[in-house]
Amino acid sequence: MASKLTSSPNSLLLQNPNRHHLLKPNSYTTTFSNFATQNKPSSIRCAATSTAPVSPIPATQDPEERVFNFAAGPATLPANVLKKAQAELYNWRGSGMSVMEMSHRGKEFLSIIQKAEADLRALLDIPEDYAVLFLQGGATTQFAMIPLNLCKPDDPVDYVVTGSWGDKAFKEAQKFCMPKVIWSGKSEKYTNIPAFESLEQNPDAKYLHICTNETIHGVEFNDYPTPKNGILVADMSSNFCSKPVDVSKFGLIYAGAQKNVGPSGVTIVIIKKDLIGNAQEITPVMLDYKIHAENNSLYNTPPCYGIYMCGLVFEDLLAQGGLTEVEKKNKKKAELIYNAIDESNGFYRCPVEKSVRSLMNVPFTLEKSDLEAEFIKEAAKEKMVQLKGHRSVGGMRASIYNAMPLAGVEKLVAFMKDFQAKHA
Repeated sequence: MASKLTSSPNSLLLQNPNRHHLLKPNSYTTTFSNFATQNKPSSIRCAATSTAPVSPIPATQDPEERVFNFAAGPATLPANVLKKAQAELYNWRGSGMSVMEMSHRGKEFLSIIQKAEADLRALLDIPEDYAVLFLQGGATTQFAMIPLNLCKPDDPVDYVVTGSWGDKAFKEAQKFCMPKVIWSGKSEKYTNIPAFESLEQNPDAKYLHICTNETIHGVEFNDYPTPKNGILVADMSSNFCSKPVDVSKFGLIYAGAQKNVGPSGVTIVIIKKDLIGNAQEITPVMLDYKIHAENNSLYNTPPCYGIYMCGLVFEDLLAQGGLTEVEKKNKKKAELIYNAIDESNGFYRCPVEKSVRSLMNVPFTLEKSDLEAEFIKEAAKEKMVQLKGHRSVGGMRASIYNAMPLAGVEKLVAFMKDFQAKHA
Protein backbone atom coordinates (compact mmCIF):
# COMPACT_ATOMS: atom_id res chain seq x y z
CA MET A 1 0.00 0.00 0.00
CA ALA A 2 1.36 3.41 -0.88
CA SER A 3 2.20 5.54 2.13
CA LYS A 4 -0.04 8.53 2.63
CA LEU A 5 -0.02 11.51 4.95
CA THR A 6 -3.07 13.70 5.32
CA SER A 7 -2.57 17.41 4.97
CA SER A 8 -4.29 18.30 8.22
CA PRO A 9 -2.18 18.11 11.41
CA ASN A 10 -5.38 17.43 13.31
CA SER A 11 -5.97 14.13 11.56
CA LEU A 12 -2.42 12.92 10.93
CA LEU A 13 -2.60 9.40 9.54
CA LEU A 14 0.57 7.37 9.22
CA GLN A 15 0.13 4.52 6.79
CA ASN A 16 3.86 3.76 6.60
CA PRO A 17 5.80 3.62 9.88
CA ASN A 18 9.04 4.40 8.02
CA ARG A 19 7.70 7.88 7.37
CA HIS A 20 7.66 8.82 11.07
CA HIS A 21 10.31 11.46 10.46
CA LEU A 22 7.64 13.52 8.69
CA LEU A 23 5.79 14.08 11.94
CA LYS A 24 6.35 17.61 13.12
CA PRO A 25 7.03 17.51 16.86
CA ASN A 26 5.05 19.72 19.16
CA SER A 27 6.91 21.87 21.64
CA TYR A 28 6.08 21.81 25.30
CA THR A 29 7.05 24.16 28.08
CA THR A 30 7.53 22.44 31.40
CA THR A 31 8.33 23.78 34.84
CA PHE A 32 9.32 21.54 37.73
CA SER A 33 11.85 21.45 40.55
CA ASN A 34 13.73 18.93 42.65
CA PHE A 35 11.85 16.16 40.88
CA ALA A 36 14.42 13.44 41.43
CA THR A 37 14.50 13.97 45.18
CA GLN A 38 10.76 13.91 45.73
CA ASN A 39 8.93 10.85 47.07
CA LYS A 40 5.96 11.89 45.02
CA PRO A 41 5.71 13.80 41.76
CA SER A 42 5.90 17.53 42.10
CA SER A 43 3.46 19.88 40.43
CA ILE A 44 4.14 20.16 36.74
CA ARG A 45 2.65 22.71 34.39
CA CYS A 46 2.57 21.74 30.75
CA ALA A 47 1.32 24.01 28.02
CA ALA A 48 1.14 22.58 24.51
CA THR A 49 1.99 25.27 22.02
CA SER A 50 0.81 23.36 18.98
CA THR A 51 -0.94 20.18 20.05
CA ALA A 52 -3.11 18.62 17.41
CA PRO A 53 -6.53 17.74 18.84
CA VAL A 54 -8.34 14.57 17.91
CA SER A 55 -10.40 15.10 14.78
CA PRO A 56 -14.19 15.08 15.23
CA ILE A 57 -15.76 11.64 15.20
CA PRO A 58 -16.84 10.66 11.67
CA ALA A 59 -20.53 10.20 10.87
CA THR A 60 -19.93 6.88 9.12
CA GLN A 61 -17.74 3.87 9.67
CA ASP A 62 -14.22 3.84 8.27
CA PRO A 63 -14.19 2.25 4.78
CA GLU A 64 -11.37 -0.07 5.81
CA GLU A 65 -12.08 -3.62 6.94
CA ARG A 66 -13.70 -2.67 10.22
CA VAL A 67 -16.77 -4.24 11.77
CA PHE A 68 -19.50 -2.61 13.80
CA ASN A 69 -18.61 -3.92 17.24
CA PHE A 70 -21.56 -4.07 19.65
CA ALA A 71 -19.53 -5.62 22.49
CA ALA A 72 -20.31 -4.65 26.07
CA GLY A 73 -16.65 -4.11 26.96
CA PRO A 74 -13.93 -3.93 25.95
CA ALA A 75 -15.86 -1.99 23.37
CA THR A 76 -15.50 -0.03 20.19
CA LEU A 77 -13.28 3.05 20.29
CA PRO A 78 -13.57 6.13 18.05
CA ALA A 79 -11.83 5.49 14.71
CA ASN A 80 -10.23 8.94 14.79
CA VAL A 81 -8.79 8.25 18.24
CA LEU A 82 -7.34 4.94 17.10
CA LYS A 83 -5.77 6.59 14.07
CA LYS A 84 -4.25 9.37 16.13
CA ALA A 85 -2.79 6.75 18.49
CA GLN A 86 -1.49 4.86 15.46
CA ALA A 87 0.23 7.97 14.15
CA GLU A 88 1.83 8.64 17.54
CA LEU A 89 2.67 5.05 18.40
CA TYR A 90 6.30 4.93 17.25
CA ASN A 91 7.42 8.41 18.20
CA TRP A 92 5.12 10.39 20.48
CA ARG A 93 5.17 14.03 19.42
CA GLY A 94 8.88 14.16 18.72
CA SER A 95 9.91 12.63 22.05
CA GLY A 96 11.82 9.85 20.28
CA MET A 97 9.83 7.11 22.03
CA SER A 98 6.42 5.53 22.31
CA VAL A 99 4.11 6.25 25.21
CA MET A 100 4.55 2.57 26.09
CA GLU A 101 8.27 3.19 26.65
CA MET A 102 8.07 6.33 28.75
CA SER A 103 8.96 6.60 32.41
CA HIS A 104 5.77 7.30 34.29
CA ARG A 105 7.72 9.94 36.23
CA GLY A 106 9.18 11.66 33.17
CA LYS A 107 7.93 15.03 31.98
CA GLU A 108 6.42 13.51 28.82
CA PHE A 109 4.04 11.16 30.60
CA LEU A 110 3.30 13.71 33.30
CA SER A 111 2.03 16.03 30.59
CA ILE A 112 -0.21 13.19 29.31
CA ILE A 113 -1.81 12.27 32.63
CA GLN A 114 -2.25 15.87 33.71
CA LYS A 115 -3.98 16.81 30.46
CA ALA A 116 -6.19 13.72 30.71
CA GLU A 117 -7.29 14.79 34.18
CA ALA A 118 -7.82 18.40 33.11
CA ASP A 119 -9.96 17.36 30.15
CA LEU A 120 -12.02 14.96 32.29
CA ARG A 121 -12.58 17.74 34.83
CA ALA A 122 -13.76 19.99 31.99
CA LEU A 123 -16.09 17.32 30.59
CA LEU A 124 -17.82 16.60 33.90
CA ASP A 125 -17.29 20.02 35.51
CA ILE A 126 -15.66 18.27 38.47
CA PRO A 127 -15.40 20.57 41.52
CA GLU A 128 -11.99 21.37 42.97
CA ASP A 129 -12.78 19.57 46.24
CA TYR A 130 -12.85 16.24 44.37
CA ALA A 131 -9.79 14.16 43.53
CA VAL A 132 -9.51 12.32 40.22
CA LEU A 133 -7.61 9.03 40.37
CA PHE A 134 -6.45 6.78 37.54
CA LEU A 135 -6.21 3.31 39.08
CA GLN A 136 -6.13 -0.37 38.10
CA GLY A 137 -8.11 -3.47 39.00
CA GLY A 138 -11.40 -2.63 37.33
CA ALA A 139 -14.64 -1.65 39.01
CA THR A 140 -14.58 -5.05 40.71
CA THR A 141 -11.63 -3.98 42.86
CA GLN A 142 -13.64 -0.91 43.87
CA PHE A 143 -16.26 -3.23 45.36
CA ALA A 144 -13.75 -3.85 48.18
CA MET A 145 -11.85 -0.57 48.06
CA ILE A 146 -14.95 1.53 48.78
CA PRO A 147 -16.00 -0.07 52.09
CA LEU A 148 -12.36 -0.37 53.18
CA ASN A 149 -11.95 3.39 52.81
CA LEU A 150 -15.37 4.79 53.67
CA CYS A 151 -16.41 2.85 56.74
CA LYS A 152 -15.40 0.64 59.64
CA PRO A 153 -16.15 -3.10 59.95
CA ASP A 154 -19.29 -2.55 62.04
CA ASP A 155 -20.68 0.38 60.05
CA PRO A 156 -24.00 -0.06 58.21
CA VAL A 157 -24.26 0.80 54.52
CA ASP A 158 -27.17 0.62 52.07
CA TYR A 159 -27.20 -0.98 48.61
CA VAL A 160 -29.80 -0.64 45.86
CA VAL A 161 -29.38 -3.69 43.62
CA THR A 162 -30.73 -3.19 40.12
CA GLY A 163 -28.66 -5.89 38.38
CA SER A 164 -25.76 -8.30 38.49
CA TRP A 165 -23.07 -5.69 39.14
CA GLY A 166 -24.89 -4.11 42.06
CA ASP A 167 -25.33 -7.59 43.50
CA LYS A 168 -21.61 -8.34 43.16
CA ALA A 169 -20.74 -5.05 44.85
CA PHE A 170 -23.00 -5.87 47.79
CA LYS A 171 -21.58 -9.35 48.25
CA GLU A 172 -18.00 -8.06 48.30
CA ALA A 173 -18.88 -5.35 50.82
CA GLN A 174 -20.07 -8.03 53.25
CA LYS A 175 -16.43 -8.84 53.97
CA PHE A 176 -15.59 -5.33 55.18
CA CYS A 177 -18.69 -3.71 56.70
CA MET A 178 -22.38 -4.34 57.44
CA PRO A 179 -24.20 -3.79 54.13
CA LYS A 180 -27.92 -4.20 53.62
CA VAL A 181 -29.86 -4.50 50.38
CA ILE A 182 -32.68 -1.99 50.80
CA TRP A 183 -34.13 -2.76 47.36
CA SER A 184 -33.52 -5.50 44.82
CA GLY A 185 -34.95 -6.00 41.36
CA LYS A 186 -34.05 -9.67 41.29
CA SER A 187 -37.65 -10.90 41.64
CA GLU A 188 -38.52 -8.91 38.49
CA LYS A 189 -35.40 -10.21 36.71
CA TYR A 190 -33.77 -6.78 37.04
CA THR A 191 -36.04 -4.92 34.66
CA ASN A 192 -36.86 -1.87 36.78
CA ILE A 193 -35.53 0.78 39.17
CA PRO A 194 -37.27 1.64 42.46
CA ALA A 195 -39.20 4.77 43.30
CA PHE A 196 -36.74 6.68 45.48
CA GLU A 197 -39.33 7.73 48.05
CA SER A 198 -40.07 4.06 48.75
CA LEU A 199 -36.49 3.25 49.74
CA GLU A 200 -36.19 2.40 53.44
CA GLN A 201 -32.77 3.86 54.09
CA ASN A 202 -30.85 3.38 57.32
CA PRO A 203 -30.26 6.89 58.74
CA ASP A 204 -26.92 5.65 60.12
CA ALA A 205 -25.70 4.22 56.81
CA LYS A 206 -22.28 5.56 55.84
CA TYR A 207 -23.18 5.49 52.16
CA LEU A 208 -25.84 4.49 49.66
CA HIS A 209 -24.51 2.49 46.70
CA ILE A 210 -26.07 2.31 43.24
CA CYS A 211 -25.01 1.11 39.79
CA THR A 212 -26.22 3.83 37.42
CA ASN A 213 -26.36 1.56 34.37
CA GLU A 214 -26.52 -2.22 34.51
CA THR A 215 -24.60 -3.52 31.50
CA ILE A 216 -26.12 -7.00 31.52
CA HIS A 217 -29.76 -6.19 32.13
CA GLY A 218 -29.98 -2.81 30.41
CA VAL A 219 -31.52 -0.62 33.12
CA GLU A 220 -30.30 2.94 33.70
CA PHE A 221 -30.95 5.59 36.33
CA ASN A 222 -32.28 8.83 34.84
CA ASP A 223 -32.07 10.56 38.22
CA TYR A 224 -30.40 9.65 41.49
CA PRO A 225 -31.63 9.00 45.05
CA THR A 226 -30.58 11.28 47.89
CA PRO A 227 -28.98 9.52 50.89
CA LYS A 228 -30.53 10.36 54.26
CA ASN A 229 -27.31 11.15 56.08
CA GLY A 230 -24.47 9.41 54.30
CA ILE A 231 -23.08 9.89 50.80
CA LEU A 232 -24.05 8.55 47.40
CA VAL A 233 -21.60 6.13 45.77
CA ALA A 234 -22.08 5.14 42.14
CA ASP A 235 -20.66 2.56 39.79
CA MET A 236 -20.85 4.38 36.45
CA SER A 237 -18.74 1.94 34.46
CA SER A 238 -21.10 1.51 31.53
CA ASN A 239 -22.51 5.03 31.16
CA PHE A 240 -19.51 7.09 32.27
CA CYS A 241 -19.15 10.24 30.15
CA SER A 242 -22.24 9.35 28.10
CA LYS A 243 -24.19 12.34 29.43
CA PRO A 244 -23.75 15.26 31.84
CA VAL A 245 -23.66 14.37 35.54
CA ASP A 246 -23.80 16.65 38.57
CA VAL A 247 -20.73 15.29 40.35
CA SER A 248 -21.53 17.27 43.51
CA LYS A 249 -24.46 14.90 44.19
CA PHE A 250 -21.99 12.06 44.78
CA GLY A 251 -19.35 11.33 47.35
CA LEU A 252 -17.63 8.88 45.04
CA ILE A 253 -18.00 7.86 41.39
CA TYR A 254 -16.07 4.97 39.88
CA ALA A 255 -15.88 3.47 36.42
CA GLY A 256 -13.92 0.96 34.39
CA ALA A 257 -12.69 2.73 31.27
CA GLN A 258 -13.23 -0.11 28.80
CA LYS A 259 -16.79 0.71 27.80
CA ASN A 260 -16.97 4.41 27.01
CA VAL A 261 -13.62 6.11 27.52
CA GLY A 262 -10.71 3.83 26.70
CA PRO A 263 -9.21 0.35 26.65
CA SER A 264 -9.34 -2.13 29.51
CA GLY A 265 -6.87 -1.66 32.34
CA VAL A 266 -7.82 1.80 33.63
CA THR A 267 -10.25 2.46 36.47
CA ILE A 268 -11.28 6.05 37.15
CA VAL A 269 -12.32 7.21 40.61
CA ILE A 270 -13.75 10.65 41.38
CA ILE A 271 -13.87 11.11 45.16
CA LYS A 272 -14.62 14.01 47.48
CA LYS A 273 -11.34 14.88 49.14
CA ASP A 274 -12.74 14.91 52.69
CA LEU A 275 -13.56 11.20 52.32
CA ILE A 276 -9.89 10.33 51.84
CA GLY A 277 -7.65 9.25 54.70
CA ASN A 278 -9.88 7.05 56.84
CA ALA A 279 -9.05 3.59 55.55
CA GLN A 280 -9.43 0.56 57.79
CA GLU A 281 -6.18 -0.69 59.31
CA ILE A 282 -6.28 -3.89 57.27
CA THR A 283 -6.43 -1.96 53.99
CA PRO A 284 -3.57 -2.94 51.63
CA VAL A 285 -1.50 0.03 50.50
CA MET A 286 -2.68 -0.31 46.90
CA LEU A 287 -6.32 -0.11 48.04
CA ASP A 288 -5.88 3.12 50.02
CA TYR A 289 -7.25 6.19 48.25
CA LYS A 290 -4.98 8.41 50.35
CA ILE A 291 -1.86 6.80 48.89
CA HIS A 292 -3.03 7.33 45.33
CA ALA A 293 -4.30 10.87 45.93
CA GLU A 294 -1.08 11.99 47.60
CA ASN A 295 0.94 10.57 44.71
CA ASN A 296 -1.26 11.88 41.90
CA SER A 297 -2.06 8.33 40.71
CA LEU A 298 1.68 7.62 40.39
CA TYR A 299 2.42 5.68 43.59
CA ASN A 300 3.46 2.77 41.40
CA THR A 301 3.60 2.35 37.64
CA PRO A 302 0.11 3.16 36.34
CA PRO A 303 -1.45 1.80 33.13
CA CYS A 304 0.34 4.49 31.12
CA TYR A 305 -0.84 3.66 27.62
CA GLY A 306 -4.42 3.16 28.77
CA ILE A 307 -4.41 6.57 30.44
CA TYR A 308 -3.00 8.09 27.25
CA MET A 309 -5.86 6.51 25.27
CA CYS A 310 -8.43 7.80 27.76
CA GLY A 311 -6.94 11.24 27.32
CA LEU A 312 -7.44 11.05 23.56
CA VAL A 313 -11.06 10.00 24.10
CA PHE A 314 -11.67 12.90 26.51
CA GLU A 315 -10.21 15.24 23.90
CA ASP A 316 -12.55 13.77 21.30
CA LEU A 317 -15.61 14.19 23.54
CA LEU A 318 -14.74 17.83 24.12
CA ALA A 319 -14.30 18.31 20.37
CA GLN A 320 -17.83 17.00 19.85
CA GLY A 321 -19.16 19.82 22.02
CA GLY A 322 -19.09 18.12 25.40
CA LEU A 323 -21.41 15.66 27.08
CA THR A 324 -24.63 17.53 26.32
CA GLU A 325 -24.03 16.98 22.61
CA VAL A 326 -22.84 13.42 23.21
CA GLU A 327 -26.06 12.62 25.09
CA LYS A 328 -28.17 13.87 22.16
CA LYS A 329 -26.38 11.46 19.83
CA ASN A 330 -26.78 8.59 22.28
CA LYS A 331 -30.50 9.24 22.66
CA LYS A 332 -30.97 9.22 18.91
CA LYS A 333 -29.16 5.90 18.51
CA ALA A 334 -31.07 4.25 21.35
CA GLU A 335 -34.40 5.53 20.06
CA LEU A 336 -33.81 3.91 16.67
CA ILE A 337 -33.27 0.46 18.18
CA TYR A 338 -36.05 0.64 20.77
CA ASN A 339 -38.51 1.84 18.11
CA ALA A 340 -37.53 -1.09 15.90
CA ILE A 341 -38.22 -3.45 18.80
CA ASP A 342 -41.51 -1.83 19.86
CA GLU A 343 -42.82 -1.63 16.29
CA SER A 344 -42.06 -5.25 15.46
CA ASN A 345 -45.45 -6.57 16.69
CA GLY A 346 -43.74 -8.79 19.24
CA PHE A 347 -41.16 -10.31 16.92
CA TYR A 348 -38.50 -8.54 19.03
CA ARG A 349 -38.96 -7.93 22.74
CA CYS A 350 -37.14 -5.83 25.30
CA PRO A 351 -37.95 -6.87 28.87
CA VAL A 352 -36.95 -3.58 30.51
CA GLU A 353 -39.51 -1.07 31.78
CA LYS A 354 -39.60 1.68 29.14
CA SER A 355 -38.90 4.55 31.55
CA VAL A 356 -35.56 3.08 32.65
CA ARG A 357 -34.26 1.58 29.41
CA SER A 358 -30.52 2.05 29.02
CA LEU A 359 -29.09 4.35 26.35
CA MET A 360 -25.94 2.21 26.38
CA ASN A 361 -26.98 -1.45 26.49
CA VAL A 362 -30.07 -2.70 24.68
CA PRO A 363 -31.07 -6.28 25.56
CA PHE A 364 -33.68 -7.97 23.41
CA THR A 365 -35.03 -11.40 22.58
CA LEU A 366 -36.90 -12.96 19.70
CA GLU A 367 -40.45 -14.24 19.96
CA LYS A 368 -39.12 -17.37 18.28
CA SER A 369 -36.11 -18.03 20.49
CA ASP A 370 -34.82 -20.77 18.19
CA LEU A 371 -34.00 -18.03 15.65
CA GLU A 372 -31.64 -16.16 17.96
CA ALA A 373 -28.53 -18.13 17.00
CA GLU A 374 -29.30 -17.53 13.33
CA PHE A 375 -29.81 -13.81 13.98
CA ILE A 376 -26.37 -13.53 15.56
CA LYS A 377 -24.74 -15.60 12.82
CA GLU A 378 -26.33 -13.65 9.98
CA ALA A 379 -25.53 -10.31 11.61
CA ALA A 380 -21.87 -11.32 11.87
CA LYS A 381 -21.83 -12.02 8.13
CA GLU A 382 -22.89 -8.39 7.68
CA LYS A 383 -19.98 -7.24 9.88
CA MET A 384 -22.06 -6.61 12.99
CA VAL A 385 -20.46 -8.55 15.82
CA GLN A 386 -20.77 -9.25 19.55
CA LEU A 387 -24.56 -9.14 19.59
CA LYS A 388 -25.00 -12.23 21.74
CA GLY A 389 -26.56 -11.49 25.11
CA HIS A 390 -24.73 -12.11 28.37
CA ARG A 391 -24.49 -15.78 29.24
CA SER A 392 -26.61 -15.24 32.37
CA VAL A 393 -29.64 -13.87 30.50
CA GLY A 394 -29.33 -15.04 26.89
CA GLY A 395 -30.95 -13.38 23.91
CA MET A 396 -29.19 -10.49 22.22
CA ARG A 397 -27.63 -7.28 23.43
CA ALA A 398 -26.52 -4.27 21.43
CA SER A 399 -24.07 -2.09 23.32
CA ILE A 400 -24.13 1.32 21.68
CA TYR A 401 -21.60 3.37 23.61
CA ASN A 402 -20.40 6.84 22.61
CA ALA A 403 -18.04 5.52 19.93
CA MET A 404 -20.68 3.47 18.09
CA PRO A 405 -21.44 5.57 15.01
CA LEU A 406 -25.00 6.27 13.99
CA ALA A 407 -24.31 4.31 10.80
CA GLY A 408 -23.75 1.17 12.89
CA VAL A 409 -27.12 1.51 14.60
CA GLU A 410 -28.87 2.28 11.32
CA LYS A 411 -27.35 -0.82 9.76
CA LEU A 412 -28.45 -2.98 12.71
CA VAL A 413 -32.01 -1.64 12.56
CA ALA A 414 -32.19 -2.29 8.81
CA PHE A 415 -30.91 -5.83 9.40
CA MET A 416 -33.50 -6.39 12.16
CA LYS A 417 -36.33 -5.37 9.85
CA ASP A 418 -35.01 -7.50 7.02
CA PHE A 419 -34.56 -10.50 9.33
CA GLN A 420 -38.13 -10.12 10.56
CA ALA A 421 -39.46 -9.92 7.02
CA LYS A 422 -37.76 -13.21 6.22
CA HIS A 423 -38.87 -15.07 9.33
CA ALA A 424 -42.15 -13.55 10.53
